[in-house]
Amino acid sequence: MASYTPSAVPSGIPPAARSWLETELNKIAAAINSGIRLKELHAAPDRYSDGMIVYADGSDWNPGSGEGFYGRENGAWVKL
Repeated sequence: MASYTPSAVPSGIPPAARSWLETELNKIAAAINSGIRLKELHAAPDRYSDGMIVYADGSDWNPGSGEGFYGRENGAWVKL
């Protein structure tokens, strides 16, 4: 899995903005590098489009093949 390390913030940025930007970039790096955790869904999302990935509980919401990860492809949920 690829990881993300923020580059140094340019020195020409005012100190307060520089500090804020460094903090935010480090938060983004931590989120990206910790992996992706999908919330278990008990109903289909209100909005969805091709390319979306979800985790269905399989009982309250069963997109077709029980509990698991599904991707939206060509207008349908496909178990991954």
